[in-house]
Amino acid sequence: MKKKEYLTVPAKITDKSFQLIQAEIDRIDPNYHFTDPLQEAVIKRAIHTTADFDYLNNLKFTHHVLQVIQKVLLNHGVIYTDTTMALSGINKRRLNALQVGYHCLINDSRVRQIAQTNKITRSMAAIEVAANDPKEKIYIVGNAPTALYKIIEMVQQKRLQIAAVIGVPVGFVEAAESKQALFDSNIPAIVALGRKGGSNLAAALLNAIIYNTDLQELGDEYGRH
Repeated sequence: MKKKEYLTVPAKITDKSFQLIQAEIDRIDPNYHFTDPLQEAVIKRAIHTTADFDYLNNLKFTHHVLQVIQKVLLNHGVIYTDTTMALSGINKRRLNALQVGYHCLINDSRVRQIAQTNKITRSMAAIEVAANDPKEKIYIVGNAPTALYKIIEMVQQKRLQIAAVIGVPVGFVEAAESKQALFDSNIPAIVALGRKGGSNLAAALLNAIIYNTDLQELGDEYGRH
């Protein structure tokens, strides 16, 4: 039997994947139009991570969120995630180069105490702890609808300053509803409407922005110090 030949070089595999993604988009909707190259990169990264073309229509961007996230990255802000899985999927080398902090507080002793005392989820308690960080913040939510509700609630109460949210929790209980609430809010957000999402998607969305944030090109525009 003839040995099957297949791609083994990571970069070539990735390039081929994105070629196939574009070909499938052309087949599904020849008239599909991306707003700009960054949005295109983010949506295609979502599809690349999940093999789900529903994100062409389900992934929404509000209040210039992509540019807001880039600004936070360039200004050495901080990223918080609702799960260790989301944190593990984020490209730390790029964040370190950008001098951006990153944390998941779900196992923090302060979070455990607040959750136990107030009888709330640790994901909600983590938002309360993160709110004390004075840096510009991006919150990445791939699993916990309660975290999205807590973010919205605390922003409305002026108890939380947050630059942007990537809100893509997956599931059946309040997942779709919490994302709709985020979409309807005044918070700059990337939202995966409906039930689909997950920590892997959350990390992929941020990575796509990181990969397309060029310090030299964007530094002057956003007044990087």
